[in-house]
Amino acid sequence: MEAIRPSSDLRNHYSEISKQCHEERSPVIITVNGRGDTAILGLQDYYQMKSELELLRTLAEAEEDVVNGRVAPMQSTFDDIRKALLERKSDEV
Repeated sequence: MEAIRPSSDLRNHYSEISKQCHEERSPVIITVNGRGDTAILGLQDYYQMKSELELLRTLAEAEEDVVNGRVAPMQSTFDDIRKALLERKSDEV
């Protein structure tokens, strides 16, 4: 459950808000003049949300490719991936 705090709390009680974000793993909504203005969340939760959003975008693009017939046989796709990984591995050595 997200907490709602006035902007003055951000200035006066930052440590408490940070601790709340990390321990409860939920955002804190900061208000200005009684209206929602900013959402604060722990860095780990931010990165997780960002990764999930990127995955959803990738899945949406893949679904669009299928709808538009931009597909390839699975075996050739795996072969291409395997080749790219092997090339990447040899570049690292």
